[in-house]
Amino acid sequence: MKSKLMPLTKIVLTLTMAALLMLTAACGSGGNKANQAAENEGNTANTSEQAAANANNSAQQQQHSVYPLKLKDVTGTELTFQSAPARIVSLLPSETEIVYAVEAGASLVAVDNYSNYPKEAESLPKIGDMDADIEKIVSLKPDLVLASYTMGSAVVDKLRSLQIPVFATDPKTYDAVMEKVKQIGEILDKNEQAAAVTAHMEQVREQVVNAVKDAPKRNVYLEFAPGWTVGKGEFLDELITLAGGVNIASEQGWYEINPESVVKSNPDQIIYASMTLAEGEKNPILTGIETRPGWATINAIKNKQVFEVDQDPLTRVGPRLADGLLEVAKKLHPDLFK
Repeated sequence: MKSKLMPLTKIVLTLTMAALLMLTAACGSGGNKANQAAENEGNTANTSEQAAANANNSAQQQQHSVYPLKLKDVTGTELTFQSAPARIVSLLPSETEIVYAVEAGASLVAVDNYSNYPKEAESLPKIGDMDADIEKIVSLKPDLVLASYTMGSAVVDKLRSLQIPVFATDPKTYDAVMEKVKQIGEILDKNEQAAAVTAHMEQVREQVVNAVKDAPKRNVYLEFAPGWTVGKGEFLDELITLAGGVNIASEQGWYEINPESVVKSNPDQIIYASMTLAEGEKNPILTGIETRPGWATINAIKNKQVFEVDQDPLTRVGPRLADGLLEVAKKLHPDLFK
């Protein structure tokens, strides 16, 4: 009996061992796959972390200018900067304000006679206005001069003939002003600060445009200097439009007015720029508006829709142009801005 059972026992034991081996192999295979999956998942996580780190490094690098830096100005002149300029002369209040706005004011060694903002600019050495003191500028050994070619082409050309780098601009639109801020920020390795400035300018424009989009468009006359207005193709014309008005000045650029044509246009509202005056002195722009023959019949004057706005933010193509835009919009549509 015993001898007959032995083969059967061996068969059962053999089958049991085979099953155990198969189960062990299956567990081992599953374990290997699980380990491989975990390893793959870890590699994927590492790759994602590396990609994030690379993206962060790239973003940080983009905040800094890459030198040598080459840029063309409004005249088509290409300038090459080996590093961020450390000695800057500004020939315009707007450029002075930009340099301070991007936190590079410490690099300014001199400014024009009209640079009065921010307060720190008033204490800097002055080099004149459109008739700048060339000798003084040269003596300061600037590695960058900021200028307007339209307002000072002779000075720009002279400085360039003396191998002094001049970055000249002449923005005609709100967007062009923002682009100028970015360019100066790039030259000075202040990209992040310039981006913050232009983001604020964009936010103000969006605020104004959204506020006045459904408001009635009234005819507007703007006088920025005694007897002078501005027409098509200039940033002030655009500002009136953005603020919800229609500029009655039909000619191109900046020009002296024909008083009779203003009467015929009969503007609904008049905006004029403030001026620096002696104590007790009246703004000569307002005097002209109130005393010109026939102007008493203009709707804006009859309805007391004549408003003074701060001259500097209104006329300077720098960061505070946003303030000028907002002030004009508030004068034209006071009910929309509380």
